Amino acid sequence: MALWTVRGDGRPTDGDAIAPQERLSWPRTIGFGVQHLVAMAGATILVPATTGLPVSTTLLFSGVGTLLFLLITRNRVPSYLGASFAFIAPLSAARDEGIAAQLGGVLAAGLLVIIIGVAVKALGVRLLEAVMPPVVTGAVVVLIGLNLSHRATDSFAQQPLPAVVTMGIILLCGVLGRGLSFRFSVLIGVVVGWALGFWLDLVDTAAVGRAAWFGLPEFHAPELRPTVTLLMLPVVIVLVAENVGHVKAIGALTGRNLDGNVGDSIIANGVSTALAGFGGGSGTTTYSENIGVMGVTKVFSTAAYAVTGVAAVLMAFSPKVTAVLATIPAGVVGGATLVLLGLISLVGVRVWMDNRVDLTNPGNALVGGAALVAGVGDLTLELGDMELGGLVWGSLLVVILHPVLRWLRTARHS
Repeated sequence: MALWTVRGDGRPTDGDAIAPQERLSWPRTIGFGVQHLVAMAGATILVPATTGLPVSTTLLFSGVGTLLFLLITRNRVPSYLGASFAFIAPLSAARDEGIAAQLGGVLAAGLLVIIIGVAVKALGVRLLEAVMPPVVTGAVVVLIGLNLSHRATDSFAQQPLPAVVTMGIILLCGVLGRGLSFRFSVLIGVVVGWALGFWLDLVDTAAVGRAAWFGLPEFHAPELRPTVTLLMLPVVIVLVAENVGHVKAIGALTGRNLDGNVGDSIIANGVSTALAGFGGGSGTTTYSENIGVMGVTKVFSTAAYAVTGVAAVLMAFSPKVTAVLATIPAGVVGGATLVLLGLISLVGVRVWMDNRVDLTNPGNALVGGAALVAGVGDLTLELGDMELGGLVWGSLLVVILHPVLRWLRTARHS
């Protein structure tokens, strides 16, 4: 049996959504895969570069992790697993311990996520609904988008002209475009903005000239240290929350109930992260930028993500290709992510609306509001040598505090 069924004659029609287990013609599918590659590349390169881990190895395990994710979720949940920003703080804090200790922390985080995923899968959707009802998952989806919004606005402000052009083309193609111009709106916007960056002399190609065409990724063995493992505990909560939010977001966009796939999604993310830690890459998570691409294009085909995963693996063995992608101007990235992160934030609002979340309820309004401000304001606090950012605190507030207060409220009225 084929992994994907071909939709119609393989050509998209206006306004028609392509389901996860469907695909278009392979040339078009490859094009959508390239679009997802562009959306994920900047962040997946930035995380290891910031934390001192090998970029090529992170790309390798990001691609392999994505392919494993599609396999474990049985092609039902479209997603790209890129390097998670939640790891930046703990990996930076553990940098003096060496790469082996950093990877030990990533490995431990991945194993813990697998355990949680197995528990969710074994105990079923009721556990999910009890711990993370729609008010929580919707808030997490909003947090995922808005917590990263400063990245988009900062990049936008660095180079306003290419940012405006990139954003404008994406919006025009996404709203007024038909056929392929609509489906490839993000890719078209990025390519035009990139070309404008060349014309304005904003692209530095020196690193491209120095990079070799072929090269092996750097592999390192992990070393488990309790002190570093403890640094990763908040990240585990964020990864689980992001996976639940991702599945809810895809369900909202496709009109399908995917709650039964949450356990598999968490397990797959845990496997991907553990594998990265075992070999030398940064931990992974489902990418909001790519959810945004799906929201714009209405192409949810997992075949496109399989293409992206294979491409990421191939890129890991070509330093020159990686260097080329790194030349995308900051303004172009800012213009594209301004649209994509805003879209994923509104998907979280849609989760609330579809599930009729009562925002007049004090527990929902107060906890959700505090979590959103902590996340959007990027509340950053230090715990010893560890610095935790807004996504961690926002997720902790809404994931832990909401069920506790709900239980206390129920106990008081009983």
